[in-house]
Amino acid sequence: MSDIIKLLPDHVANQIAAGEVVQRPASIVKELMENAIDAHATKIELIIRDAGKNLIQVVDNGSGMSDTDARLAFERHATSKIHCTEDIFRISTKGFRGEALASIAAVAQVELRTKTAESLTGTNIYIEGGGFQFQEPIQTAVGSNFLVKNLFYNVPARRKFLKNNNVEFRHIIDEFQRVALAHENVDFELFHNDDLIFRLRKSGLLQRIVEIFGRKLHPLLVPIKEDLGWVKLSGFAAKPEGAKKVRGEQFFFVNGRYFRSPYYNKAVQEAFEGLLLPGYIPTFFLFLELDPEKVDVNIHPQKTEVKFEDENLIFALLRSTIKKALGIYNVAPSLDFEKDMSLEAFVQQKNGSSAIFRAPEITVDRDYNPFLEERIVPSEQAALLEMYQPTASAEPSKINLFEEEDFDEDLMRLPNGYWLYNKNGKTLMLDLGRMHRLVVSERNQKFTKNTERHTLLFSLEYHMNETEKNKFRSIKKFLPALGFEMIIANDNVLRIDAVPEGLKESQVMKFMEQLFEILEYRTEDEFMQFYQNQWNKIHSKSRFDFLYKADAEQLIKDFSALGFPEYLPSGKRCYIELPLDDLKNKF
Repeated sequence: MSDIIKLLPDHVANQIAAGEVVQRPASIVKELMENAIDAHATKIELIIRDAGKNLIQVVDNGSGMSDTDARLAFERHATSKIHCTEDIFRISTKGFRGEALASIAAVAQVELRTKTAESLTGTNIYIEGGGFQFQEPIQTAVGSNFLVKNLFYNVPARRKFLKNNNVEFRHIIDEFQRVALAHENVDFELFHNDDLIFRLRKSGLLQRIVEIFGRKLHPLLVPIKEDLGWVKLSGFAAKPEGAKKVRGEQFFFVNGRYFRSPYYNKAVQEAFEGLLLPGYIPTFFLFLELDPEKVDVNIHPQKTEVKFEDENLIFALLRSTIKKALGIYNVAPSLDFEKDMSLEAFVQQKNGSSAIFRAPEITVDRDYNPFLEERIVPSEQAALLEMYQPTASAEPSKINLFEEEDFDEDLMRLPNGYWLYNKNGKTLMLDLGRMHRLVVSERNQKFTKNTERHTLLFSLEYHMNETEKNKFRSIKKFLPALGFEMIIANDNVLRIDAVPEGLKESQVMKFMEQLFEILEYRTEDEFMQFYQNQWNKIHSKSRFDFLYKADAEQLIKDFSALGFPEYLPSGKRCYIELPLDDLKNKF
């Protein structure tokens, strides 16, 4: 048998390595921006064309490179960041593998112009498809100017799998934001097809967050800070009002490096326990600082996953510090460990006498029903009961919650919001909220783009962050046919002049937030489906909205016209049959 194992040619090996480092244009943005940070740049300019497919340019005012270093930078495993094996275990820079530039050059046309402060002239290098073309002296500013053109031009199969420009640019914005958040002492600019997307000036972390994600987030941010000596935690977490149903505004950094961690996401989620509606994810920007030897950043080619030596202790630190901060800012009850309890054992009363300070009583919800989607807390339940106590002046159409009345259907509302209904000799417990959702959904199956519009007497203003602004550009062509009339009036202010008939003014802002919530719309059909779902959701009611018999009867008629289906498409029940025979045996 002849020998079959052969060494790969360098250009093939480089393209394989590029597959680990360069997955999409955003991967190049990350590597080049992090190199600029490592070069001590105080100003970084990112210029993009066609979502990075045709041009990614990063210009910085960092230390620059000498002629020799500029040439060596494109060789595999060439780096200035590590010198021995021990250095791998105390990484303090962003890039260190020495693979990024070689991998980028293997799948694109790359030009580098660079100069150090000590040099009279700079150098210009051009590499195409991994092959060195030329190097020559030029006049250029101190720092580095990387131009990456025609990504994957020599690997058409890879280029074919890139997403549309909206999706790819969304990933570029993600990488830009991660670097910008970690380095608020650096000026950043981002241009896409000659449009200025971000201009971020040197500032504090709070200002940087607001500049990126919009000023409406500012009043919701709660500062997080703790110093245990061996580890420091700082940053901000948003109050529950800032939580969202999709991920996107959850940021962890360690020693200035962004990383992902489902494990630590869980710690933050637990800190918000009891404060968020089901399915909502808190917004946070959290920074850890600790000895580089206690964290391994070399476990993933993209360097977005890290491993901590004391990960369980950091989990506890995140959970307890955030919970404490929420308590201090009156978002959640918390033990205040900084106050001297001996000084607060007594409180002064109006007459000057003192009384022993009592801890708040714990209230247990004994009316909890596991069938409920949303729990009704005791105070809400008491309010409902008080509202529907029978009085002489009560409206005839209101239901008496305590006496069963003889209606044609023997229809009765229960205190927990459900209704009892006799149908074909069976007693059913109805969830009118879910039934209404199905009726609305079915009614909107005939949804068309020819929606009537309602012109607002006074225009509404929706303040967008840059992410929402980019999303608006991608969907604005669909909105006029849906009944919306809106324009970007000033910077990031979206002026809304008309809305679809049936959308209340009080619902507009929430509806817009929902439209911008999804990360990307790949097709028009996908957008229309999501739009219709949000329309259905905002017009749906909960079971507590059905307080009058006439409303309930009309809904039951509409629901019966659908065949009285037992389940929603999600599999949740619209009603259950009560086992009366079993109940009789309880007496």
